[in-house]
Amino acid sequence: MTVRVTDLETGLRVVTHEMDHLESAAIGVWVGAGSRSEHDHEHGLSHLLEHMAFKGTKTRSAADIAEEIEAVGGEVNAATSVETTSYYARVLKNDVPLALDILSDILSNSVFDPEELAREQHVILQEIGAALDTPEDRVYDSFAETAFPDQPIGRNILGTAETVTAAGSPMLGEYLGRHYRGPAMVLAAAGSIGHDQLVDLATDAFGQLPAEAGPEPQTATYRGGESREQRDLMETQIMLGFEGLRYGSDDFYTAQVLSAIIGGGMSSRLFQEVREKRGLCYSIYAFHWSFADTGVFGVHAATGPEDVDELMPVITDELGRVADDVTEKELKRARAQLRAGLLMTLESPAARAGQLARQLLLFGRIIPPDELVERIEAITVDDLKGLADRIFRNGSPTLATIGPANGIMNRDTIATRLSGRSQP
Repeated sequence: MTVRVTDLETGLRVVTHEMDHLESAAIGVWVGAGSRSEHDHEHGLSHLLEHMAFKGTKTRSAADIAEEIEAVGGEVNAATSVETTSYYARVLKNDVPLALDILSDILSNSVFDPEELAREQHVILQEIGAALDTPEDRVYDSFAETAFPDQPIGRNILGTAETVTAAGSPMLGEYLGRHYRGPAMVLAAAGSIGHDQLVDLATDAFGQLPAEAGPEPQTATYRGGESREQRDLMETQIMLGFEGLRYGSDDFYTAQVLSAIIGGGMSSRLFQEVREKRGLCYSIYAFHWSFADTGVFGVHAATGPEDVDELMPVITDELGRVADDVTEKELKRARAQLRAGLLMTLESPAARAGQLARQLLLFGRIIPPDELVERIEAITVDDLKGLADRIFRNGSPTLATIGPANGIMNRDTIATRLSGRSQP
């Protein structure tokens, strides 16, 4: 494995993983700014800016951008998350300079034409409407808002109809100038790529980036709470969660393994108990989201109103029980799942480029795969029991439901049921 990192004078970091056996390369720019970087009146601006990046620059129209990359058989796209925004391309190895030129152009020279902006605002309003009409999407938003009330980290990424419509071209330019700065950006590439060539290209393409760091996002504070949205639906969407761990926490990988044991696949506890043995729902799974300074451990399930009464006690009891009786067999299986996922990333240029960029943004260094595997292998049953006890028995629950929910126990009852179990 050949991974190299070079810091440019602007603070932009260039990282590559050379895979000489491939004919293609994935290349992208990751920015350490997302929806939690927005002021209240900017809600949705990170996502809107991502859309507008492809709508024309000083030298290329929106059609030019699409035609140039597709003329060489490549593709270009972008994505917005809570803490990052990424712009990336996949091309054949000889077309890496073109891909980089397009990426630097859209990030440095976008014009934010008012007519294009109006069209894209309309598109995003349709996205917002679709999300509101999709109970599974809406319950995630409600869950985050309830876990982190009145904070940017708890807001949805799309914004509201009011904030998106109010965003003008000057606001986009100001936000870009505030956050799209060298120290907050990583240029990552994986595949058939030459590191030195990419550094030379990046030095010219991104030489005008501000070298001063931008503002830090508002510190997140998990509070927990309860949100119920009564709708006349065929099934009830349920999310139950607790405060989790930040990236870089000593127990970060323990939390990942714990989520796999509880609800990470068909062999997980919740799937076997809730779906296979009792038939209470079609889909149920656990997850662990990490952010720079906090995290959330949660469970999502959807069930018919007639099964709500039985479902929640089963979920709650399984969460409490894992602190007592998690087994070495479960640990080995979850380790294998996580280890395989990490190593499979090495076989995908696009996934690998994203992994490298996130590691530099979050940890300031590249973590070798062997080190990641060692951390996973070092997790013990006692580690899992201790973390489960801390999160579930002593944590403050967040409950969000959409649909018929009269039979769902409230968060206080859930907390009492968990904390009242016998301690190990």
